[in-house]
Amino acid sequence: MSETASNARITAEITGVVLHHRHWRNWWILFVLSLALLCCFFVAAGVLFLNGVGMWGVNIPVNWGLAICNYVWFLGIGHAGTLISALLLITNAHWRNSLNRFAEAMTLFAVVCAGLYPILHLGRPWLFYWMAPYPNTMGLYPQFKSPLSWDFFAVLTYLTVSFLFWFIGIVPDLASVRDRAKTRRAQVFYGLAALGWRGSGRHWARWQQAYRLTAAIAVPLVVSVHSEISLLFAAGPIPGWTSTVFPPYFVMGAAFSGFAVVLMIAVTLRHALALEDLVTGRHLDLLARFLLATGLMTAYGYVYEVFDALYGGERQDIATLHDRLTGLYAYSYWGAVLFNFLPLQLLWFRAVRARPVALFLIAAAAAVGMWYERYMLLVTALYRDYLVSSWGEYHASVWEWLLFAGMIGVFLTPFLLFVRFLPVISAFEVKEALHETGDLRHA
Repeated sequence: MSETASNARITAEITGVVLHHRHWRNWWILFVLSLALLCCFFVAAGVLFLNGVGMWGVNIPVNWGLAICNYVWFLGIGHAGTLISALLLITNAHWRNSLNRFAEAMTLFAVVCAGLYPILHLGRPWLFYWMAPYPNTMGLYPQFKSPLSWDFFAVLTYLTVSFLFWFIGIVPDLASVRDRAKTRRAQVFYGLAALGWRGSGRHWARWQQAYRLTAAIAVPLVVSVHSEISLLFAAGPIPGWTSTVFPPYFVMGAAFSGFAVVLMIAVTLRHALALEDLVTGRHLDLLARFLLATGLMTAYGYVYEVFDALYGGERQDIATLHDRLTGLYAYSYWGAVLFNFLPLQLLWFRAVRARPVALFLIAAAAAVGMWYERYMLLVTALYRDYLVSSWGEYHASVWEWLLFAGMIGVFLTPFLLFVRFLPVISAFEVKEALHETGDLRHA
Protein backbone atom coordinates (compact mmCIF):
# COMPACT_ATOMS: atom_id res chain seq x y z
CA MET A 1 0.00 0.00 0.00
CA SER A 2 1.35 3.45 -0.90
CA GLU A 3 2.04 6.08 1.72
CA THR A 4 -0.80 8.26 0.41
CA ALA A 5 -3.27 5.39 0.71
CA SER A 6 -2.00 4.60 4.20
CA ASN A 7 -2.45 8.22 5.26
CA ALA A 8 -6.00 8.24 3.94
CA ARG A 9 -6.77 5.00 5.76
CA ILE A 10 -5.38 6.32 9.04
CA THR A 11 -7.43 9.52 8.82
CA ALA A 12 -10.57 7.63 7.85
CA GLU A 13 -10.18 5.13 10.68
CA ILE A 14 -9.67 7.78 13.37
CA THR A 15 -12.27 10.28 12.17
CA GLY A 16 -14.71 7.45 11.48
CA VAL A 17 -15.06 6.81 15.21
CA VAL A 18 -16.26 10.40 15.62
CA LEU A 19 -18.32 10.95 12.47
CA HIS A 20 -19.79 7.53 11.68
CA HIS A 21 -20.59 6.29 15.20
CA ARG A 22 -18.66 3.07 14.78
CA HIS A 23 -18.77 0.55 17.61
CA TRP A 24 -21.57 2.52 19.25
CA ARG A 25 -22.83 -0.51 21.21
CA ASN A 26 -19.56 -0.93 23.14
CA TRP A 27 -19.49 2.78 23.84
CA TRP A 28 -23.07 2.89 25.14
CA ILE A 29 -22.45 -0.01 27.52
CA LEU A 30 -19.50 1.81 29.08
CA PHE A 31 -21.31 5.16 29.06
CA VAL A 32 -24.40 3.87 30.87
CA LEU A 33 -22.15 2.34 33.52
CA SER A 34 -20.29 5.63 33.94
CA LEU A 35 -23.59 7.55 34.25
CA ALA A 36 -24.68 5.19 37.02
CA LEU A 37 -21.45 5.93 38.88
CA LEU A 38 -21.90 9.66 38.23
CA CYS A 39 -25.29 9.51 39.92
CA CYS A 40 -23.54 8.09 42.98
CA PHE A 41 -21.35 11.19 43.03
CA PHE A 42 -24.29 13.59 42.99
CA VAL A 43 -26.06 11.64 45.74
CA ALA A 44 -22.95 11.47 47.96
CA ALA A 45 -22.02 15.11 47.35
CA GLY A 46 -25.60 16.29 47.95
CA VAL A 47 -25.83 14.46 51.27
CA LEU A 48 -22.40 15.82 52.19
CA PHE A 49 -23.50 19.41 51.56
CA LEU A 50 -26.57 18.87 53.74
CA ASN A 51 -24.84 17.18 56.68
CA GLY A 52 -21.18 18.26 56.52
CA VAL A 53 -18.00 16.19 56.69
CA GLY A 54 -19.01 14.87 60.11
CA MET A 55 -20.93 12.16 58.26
CA TRP A 56 -17.62 10.74 57.07
CA GLY A 57 -15.45 8.49 59.19
CA VAL A 58 -12.79 11.18 59.64
CA ASN A 59 -12.13 12.43 63.15
CA ILE A 60 -9.25 13.31 65.45
CA PRO A 61 -6.54 12.14 64.93
CA VAL A 62 -7.36 10.77 61.45
CA ASN A 63 -8.83 13.88 59.88
CA TRP A 64 -7.30 12.98 56.51
CA GLY A 65 -9.35 10.04 55.41
CA LEU A 66 -10.46 8.57 52.12
CA ALA A 67 -10.84 12.03 50.57
CA ILE A 68 -7.14 12.93 50.74
CA CYS A 69 -6.14 9.34 49.96
CA ASN A 70 -8.15 9.49 46.74
CA TYR A 71 -6.88 13.01 46.01
CA VAL A 72 -3.29 11.77 45.93
CA TRP A 73 -4.31 8.65 43.98
CA PHE A 74 -6.17 10.53 41.24
CA LEU A 75 -3.43 13.13 40.93
CA GLY A 76 -0.87 10.34 40.55
CA ILE A 77 -2.92 8.74 37.79
CA GLY A 78 -2.87 12.02 35.89
CA HIS A 79 0.91 12.16 35.77
CA ALA A 80 1.50 9.44 33.18
CA GLY A 81 -0.41 11.29 30.48
CA THR A 82 1.91 14.27 30.65
CA LEU A 83 4.94 12.03 31.01
CA ILE A 84 4.07 9.98 27.91
CA SER A 85 3.20 12.99 25.79
CA ALA A 86 5.57 15.75 26.82
CA LEU A 87 8.73 13.84 27.68
CA LEU A 88 8.50 11.47 24.71
CA LEU A 89 7.68 14.39 22.39
CA ILE A 90 10.85 16.17 23.43
CA THR A 91 12.88 12.97 22.90
CA ASN A 92 11.19 12.32 19.49
CA ALA A 93 9.91 8.88 20.48
CA HIS A 94 7.45 8.16 17.67
CA TRP A 95 5.68 5.29 19.41
CA ARG A 96 3.93 7.83 21.67
CA ASN A 97 1.76 9.03 18.79
CA SER A 98 -0.87 6.31 19.11
CA LEU A 99 -1.15 6.81 22.88
CA ASN A 100 -0.62 10.46 23.69
CA ARG A 101 -4.10 11.82 22.88
CA PHE A 102 -6.14 9.65 25.23
CA ALA A 103 -3.33 9.72 27.82
CA GLU A 104 -3.52 13.53 27.87
CA ALA A 105 -7.32 13.41 28.18
CA MET A 106 -6.95 10.96 31.05
CA THR A 107 -4.68 13.49 32.77
CA LEU A 108 -7.26 16.27 32.49
CA PHE A 109 -10.13 14.30 33.98
CA ALA A 110 -8.01 12.67 36.68
CA VAL A 111 -6.74 16.08 37.82
CA VAL A 112 -10.31 17.42 37.91
CA CYS A 113 -11.32 14.50 40.14
CA ALA A 114 -8.31 15.12 42.36
CA GLY A 115 -9.06 18.82 42.65
CA LEU A 116 -12.65 18.18 43.75
CA TYR A 117 -11.60 16.19 46.82
CA PRO A 118 -9.87 18.97 48.82
CA ILE A 119 -12.80 21.27 48.03
CA LEU A 120 -15.31 18.73 49.35
CA HIS A 121 -13.06 18.08 52.34
CA LEU A 122 -13.04 21.77 53.36
CA GLY A 123 -16.36 21.60 55.17
CA ARG A 124 -17.39 24.87 53.53
CA PRO A 125 -16.69 24.08 49.87
CA TRP A 126 -18.46 27.20 48.63
CA LEU A 127 -15.61 29.25 50.11
CA PHE A 128 -12.82 27.42 48.31
CA TYR A 129 -11.90 30.58 46.40
CA TRP A 130 -10.50 32.02 49.66
CA MET A 131 -7.36 30.00 48.89
CA ALA A 132 -6.69 32.17 45.84
CA PRO A 133 -4.69 35.43 46.33
CA TYR A 134 -7.50 37.65 45.18
CA PRO A 135 -7.99 41.29 46.32
CA ASN A 136 -10.87 41.61 48.77
CA THR A 137 -12.35 44.26 51.06
CA MET A 138 -11.69 42.27 54.26
CA GLY A 139 -7.94 42.15 53.68
CA LEU A 140 -8.06 38.36 53.91
CA TYR A 141 -5.29 36.55 52.04
CA PRO A 142 -4.31 32.89 51.86
CA GLN A 143 -1.99 31.43 54.45
CA PHE A 144 0.92 30.38 52.24
CA LYS A 145 2.24 28.06 54.93
CA SER A 146 -0.93 25.99 54.59
CA PRO A 147 -0.95 22.85 52.40
CA LEU A 148 -4.38 23.93 51.17
CA SER A 149 -2.78 26.87 49.40
CA TRP A 150 -0.08 24.59 48.01
CA ASP A 151 -2.79 22.31 46.65
CA PHE A 152 -4.61 25.20 45.05
CA PHE A 153 -1.61 26.45 43.10
CA ALA A 154 -0.25 23.00 42.26
CA VAL A 155 -3.50 21.57 40.92
CA LEU A 156 -4.58 24.74 39.11
CA THR A 157 -1.19 25.15 37.42
CA TYR A 158 -1.00 21.52 36.41
CA LEU A 159 -4.57 21.51 35.09
CA THR A 160 -4.02 24.69 33.07
CA VAL A 161 -0.79 23.52 31.44
CA SER A 162 -2.19 20.04 30.78
CA PHE A 163 -5.28 21.50 29.11
CA LEU A 164 -3.20 23.81 26.92
CA PHE A 165 -0.91 20.95 25.93
CA TRP A 166 -3.86 18.71 25.07
CA PHE A 167 -5.77 21.38 23.17
CA ILE A 168 -2.79 22.58 21.13
CA GLY A 169 -2.08 19.00 20.12
CA ILE A 170 -5.62 18.23 19.00
CA VAL A 171 -6.22 21.33 16.83
CA PRO A 172 -4.96 19.85 13.50
CA ASP A 173 -7.13 16.75 13.96
CA LEU A 174 -10.16 18.88 14.77
CA ALA A 175 -9.66 20.54 11.39
CA SER A 176 -9.55 17.10 9.74
CA VAL A 177 -12.87 16.18 11.37
CA ARG A 178 -14.30 19.57 10.35
CA ASP A 179 -13.37 19.01 6.71
CA ARG A 180 -14.98 15.54 6.67
CA ALA A 181 -18.14 16.38 8.64
CA LYS A 182 -21.40 16.08 6.68
CA THR A 183 -23.82 17.97 8.91
CA ARG A 184 -23.81 21.72 9.37
CA ARG A 185 -23.88 21.39 13.15
CA ALA A 186 -20.74 19.24 13.17
CA GLN A 187 -18.99 21.57 10.72
CA VAL A 188 -19.66 24.58 12.95
CA PHE A 189 -18.69 22.79 16.17
CA TYR A 190 -15.41 21.36 14.89
CA GLY A 191 -14.72 24.50 12.87
CA LEU A 192 -14.90 26.70 15.94
CA ALA A 193 -12.80 24.25 17.94
CA ALA A 194 -10.15 24.12 15.17
CA LEU A 195 -9.61 27.91 15.48
CA GLY A 196 -9.45 28.46 11.72
CA TRP A 197 -6.69 25.91 11.12
CA ARG A 198 -5.85 25.60 7.41
CA GLY A 199 -2.66 23.55 7.60
CA SER A 200 -0.47 26.24 6.03
CA GLY A 201 3.27 26.29 6.57
CA ARG A 202 2.94 29.27 8.89
CA HIS A 203 0.32 27.47 10.96
CA TRP A 204 2.53 24.39 11.30
CA ALA A 205 5.55 26.48 12.30
CA ARG A 206 3.63 28.32 15.03
CA TRP A 207 2.01 25.08 16.15
CA GLN A 208 5.37 23.33 16.51
CA GLN A 209 6.72 26.21 18.60
CA ALA A 210 3.69 26.30 20.91
CA TYR A 211 3.46 22.50 21.22
CA ARG A 212 7.09 21.95 22.14
CA LEU A 213 7.23 24.97 24.43
CA THR A 214 4.21 23.72 26.37
CA ALA A 215 5.79 20.26 26.53
CA ALA A 216 8.96 21.77 27.98
CA ILE A 217 6.87 23.50 30.67
CA ALA A 218 4.84 20.36 31.40
CA VAL A 219 7.76 17.99 32.01
CA PRO A 220 9.09 19.69 35.17
CA LEU A 221 5.50 20.06 36.40
CA VAL A 222 5.26 16.26 36.55
CA VAL A 223 8.07 16.28 39.09
CA SER A 224 7.21 19.48 40.94
CA VAL A 225 3.48 18.89 41.46
CA HIS A 226 3.77 15.48 43.03
CA SER A 227 6.84 16.57 44.97
CA GLU A 228 4.60 19.28 46.42
CA ILE A 229 2.02 16.64 47.31
CA SER A 230 4.71 14.65 49.13
CA LEU A 231 5.65 17.75 51.11
CA LEU A 232 2.10 17.88 52.46
CA PHE A 233 3.17 14.77 54.33
CA ALA A 234 6.89 15.29 54.90
CA ALA A 235 6.52 18.85 56.22
CA GLY A 236 4.43 17.69 59.16
CA PRO A 237 5.87 16.22 62.40
CA ILE A 238 4.07 12.91 61.92
CA PRO A 239 5.91 9.62 62.49
CA GLY A 240 6.36 7.73 59.24
CA TRP A 241 6.17 10.87 57.10
CA THR A 242 9.33 12.80 57.94
CA SER A 243 11.51 11.27 55.23
CA THR A 244 13.60 12.88 52.50
CA VAL A 245 12.71 10.04 50.14
CA PHE A 246 9.11 11.19 49.84
CA PRO A 247 9.43 13.52 46.79
CA PRO A 248 11.08 10.97 44.45
CA TYR A 249 9.06 8.16 46.06
CA PHE A 250 5.78 9.94 45.30
CA VAL A 251 6.83 10.90 41.77
CA MET A 252 7.77 7.32 40.89
CA GLY A 253 4.61 5.99 42.50
CA ALA A 254 2.53 8.49 40.55
CA ALA A 255 4.18 7.47 37.27
CA PHE A 256 3.66 3.81 38.19
CA SER A 257 -0.07 4.17 38.84
CA GLY A 258 -0.47 6.46 35.83
CA PHE A 259 1.18 4.03 33.43
CA ALA A 260 -1.05 1.29 34.84
CA VAL A 261 -4.22 3.25 34.02
CA VAL A 262 -2.92 4.26 30.57
CA LEU A 263 -2.26 0.59 29.84
CA MET A 264 -5.77 -0.34 30.97
CA ILE A 265 -7.30 2.36 28.77
CA ALA A 266 -5.13 1.39 25.79
CA VAL A 267 -6.20 -2.25 26.02
CA THR A 268 -9.88 -1.31 26.41
CA LEU A 269 -10.00 1.21 23.53
CA ARG A 270 -7.97 -1.07 21.30
CA HIS A 271 -10.58 -3.80 21.68
CA ALA A 272 -13.76 -1.69 21.95
CA LEU A 273 -13.00 0.55 18.94
CA ALA A 274 -11.10 -2.04 16.85
CA LEU A 275 -7.91 0.03 16.76
CA GLU A 276 -5.49 -2.89 16.57
CA ASP A 277 -3.81 -1.38 13.49
CA LEU A 278 -2.96 1.83 15.36
CA VAL A 279 -2.49 0.67 18.96
CA THR A 280 -0.30 -2.30 18.12
CA GLY A 281 1.20 -5.03 20.22
CA ARG A 282 4.46 -3.11 20.29
CA HIS A 283 2.76 -0.14 21.96
CA LEU A 284 1.39 -2.40 24.68
CA ASP A 285 4.79 -4.05 25.05
CA LEU A 286 6.52 -0.69 25.56
CA LEU A 287 3.88 0.46 28.03
CA ALA A 288 4.36 -2.77 29.96
CA ARG A 289 8.12 -2.16 30.09
CA PHE A 290 7.59 1.34 31.43
CA LEU A 291 5.17 -0.08 34.00
CA LEU A 292 7.79 -2.61 35.08
CA ALA A 293 10.53 0.03 35.33
CA THR A 294 8.49 2.51 37.36
CA GLY A 295 7.19 -0.33 39.53
CA LEU A 296 10.73 -1.39 40.43
CA MET A 297 11.60 2.24 41.25
CA THR A 298 8.56 2.36 43.53
CA ALA A 299 9.68 -0.87 45.18
CA TYR A 300 12.98 0.82 45.98
CA GLY A 301 10.99 3.47 47.86
CA TYR A 302 9.39 0.75 49.99
CA VAL A 303 12.80 -0.69 50.85
CA TYR A 304 14.22 2.75 51.64
CA GLU A 305 11.30 3.55 53.95
CA VAL A 306 12.14 0.51 56.07
CA PHE A 307 15.86 1.33 56.01
CA ASP A 308 15.20 4.97 56.90
CA ALA A 309 13.16 4.07 59.98
CA LEU A 310 15.69 1.51 61.20
CA TYR A 311 18.74 3.67 60.48
CA GLY A 312 17.22 6.77 62.06
CA GLY A 313 16.42 4.87 65.22
CA GLU A 314 13.54 7.13 66.27
CA ARG A 315 11.32 5.15 68.61
CA GLN A 316 8.06 6.46 67.15
CA ASP A 317 9.16 5.82 63.55
CA ILE A 318 10.10 2.24 64.41
CA ALA A 319 6.78 1.78 66.20
CA THR A 320 4.94 3.07 63.11
CA LEU A 321 6.92 0.70 60.88
CA HIS A 322 6.14 -2.24 63.17
CA ASP A 323 2.47 -1.24 63.20
CA ARG A 324 2.37 -1.15 59.41
CA LEU A 325 3.78 -4.65 59.24
CA THR A 326 1.71 -6.29 61.96
CA GLY A 327 -0.80 -3.77 63.29
CA LEU A 328 -4.48 -3.02 62.80
CA TYR A 329 -4.01 -1.73 59.24
CA ALA A 330 -1.32 -4.22 58.19
CA TYR A 331 -3.67 -5.42 55.45
CA SER A 332 -3.18 -2.10 53.64
CA TYR A 333 0.62 -2.42 53.70
CA TRP A 334 0.70 -6.03 52.57
CA GLY A 335 -2.08 -5.35 50.07
CA ALA A 336 0.09 -2.64 48.52
CA VAL A 337 3.09 -4.96 48.38
CA LEU A 338 1.18 -7.90 46.93
CA PHE A 339 -0.88 -6.01 44.35
CA ASN A 340 1.95 -3.72 43.26
CA PHE A 341 4.90 -6.06 42.96
CA LEU A 342 3.90 -9.71 42.67
CA PRO A 343 1.83 -9.58 39.42
CA LEU A 344 4.35 -7.03 38.10
CA GLN A 345 7.09 -9.67 37.89
CA LEU A 346 5.21 -11.41 35.09
CA LEU A 347 6.15 -8.49 32.83
CA TRP A 348 9.72 -9.81 32.63
CA PHE A 349 8.36 -12.38 30.16
CA ARG A 350 7.72 -11.37 26.55
CA ALA A 351 4.89 -13.90 26.22
CA VAL A 352 2.95 -12.16 29.01
CA ARG A 353 3.56 -8.73 27.50
CA ALA A 354 2.04 -10.01 24.25
CA ARG A 355 -1.31 -10.84 25.94
CA PRO A 356 -3.64 -7.82 26.27
CA VAL A 357 -5.90 -9.45 28.85
CA ALA A 358 -2.94 -10.33 31.08
CA LEU A 359 -1.61 -6.77 30.74
CA PHE A 360 -4.99 -5.34 31.70
CA LEU A 361 -5.17 -7.48 34.84
CA ILE A 362 -1.59 -6.67 35.88
CA ALA A 363 -2.21 -2.95 35.35
CA ALA A 364 -5.46 -3.14 37.34
CA ALA A 365 -3.58 -4.85 40.19
CA ALA A 366 -1.03 -2.02 40.15
CA ALA A 367 -3.78 0.64 40.29
CA VAL A 368 -5.38 -1.15 43.27
CA GLY A 369 -1.99 -1.58 44.94
CA MET A 370 -1.16 2.11 44.63
CA TRP A 371 -4.51 2.97 46.19
CA TYR A 372 -3.65 0.69 49.11
CA GLU A 373 -0.33 2.47 49.42
CA ARG A 374 -1.95 5.90 49.72
CA TYR A 375 -4.38 4.56 52.30
CA MET A 376 -1.56 2.92 54.25
CA LEU A 377 0.59 6.05 54.30
CA LEU A 378 -2.27 8.16 55.62
CA VAL A 379 -3.97 5.99 58.18
CA THR A 380 -1.07 4.11 59.77
CA ALA A 381 0.80 7.38 60.40
CA LEU A 382 -2.18 9.29 61.81
CA TYR A 383 -4.18 6.89 63.93
CA ARG A 384 -1.38 6.49 66.52
CA ASP A 385 0.39 9.76 67.17
CA TYR A 386 3.00 10.61 69.79
CA LEU A 387 0.40 10.94 72.54
CA VAL A 388 -1.63 7.93 73.64
CA SER A 389 -4.50 10.28 74.44
CA SER A 390 -4.84 11.12 70.72
CA TRP A 391 -4.99 7.55 69.46
CA GLY A 392 -8.10 6.60 67.53
CA GLU A 393 -9.15 4.21 64.80
CA TYR A 394 -10.43 5.21 61.39
CA HIS A 395 -13.04 3.38 59.37
CA ALA A 396 -14.39 4.94 56.18
CA SER A 397 -18.14 5.44 56.12
CA VAL A 398 -20.42 4.21 53.39
CA TRP A 399 -20.72 7.80 52.15
CA GLU A 400 -16.98 8.02 51.59
CA TRP A 401 -17.06 4.82 49.55
CA LEU A 402 -20.09 6.04 47.60
CA LEU A 403 -18.28 9.30 46.83
CA PHE A 404 -15.24 7.34 45.65
CA ALA A 405 -17.42 5.26 43.31
CA GLY A 406 -19.07 8.44 42.10
CA MET A 407 -15.72 10.10 41.47
CA ILE A 408 -14.81 7.23 39.14
CA GLY A 409 -17.98 8.20 37.27
CA VAL A 410 -16.79 11.82 37.20
CA PHE A 411 -13.62 10.52 35.55
CA LEU A 412 -15.23 8.08 33.12
CA THR A 413 -18.17 10.15 31.87
CA PRO A 414 -16.24 13.05 30.29
CA PHE A 415 -13.54 10.64 29.12
CA LEU A 416 -16.12 8.58 27.22
CA LEU A 417 -17.63 11.77 25.77
CA PHE A 418 -14.14 12.67 24.61
CA VAL A 419 -13.82 9.24 22.95
CA ARG A 420 -17.18 9.70 21.25
CA PHE A 421 -16.86 13.29 19.97
CA LEU A 422 -13.14 13.96 19.55
CA PRO A 423 -10.29 12.10 17.79
CA VAL A 424 -8.98 9.61 20.33
CA ILE A 425 -5.67 9.13 18.48
CA SER A 426 -3.48 11.82 16.92
CA ALA A 427 -3.93 11.11 13.20
CA PHE A 428 -1.43 13.64 11.88
CA GLU A 429 1.31 12.50 14.29
CA VAL A 430 0.74 8.86 13.36
CA LYS A 431 1.06 9.80 9.69
CA GLU A 432 4.20 11.79 10.42
CA ALA A 433 5.74 8.80 12.18
CA LEU A 434 4.72 6.55 9.27
CA HIS A 435 6.43 8.93 6.85
CA GLU A 436 9.65 8.99 8.89
CA THR A 437 9.82 5.32 9.94
CA GLY A 438 7.76 3.52 7.32
CA ASP A 439 6.13 1.43 10.07
CA LEU A 440 2.84 1.95 11.86
CA ARG A 441 4.36 0.52 15.00
CA HIS A 442 6.57 3.64 15.15
CA ALA A 443 9.54 1.61 16.32
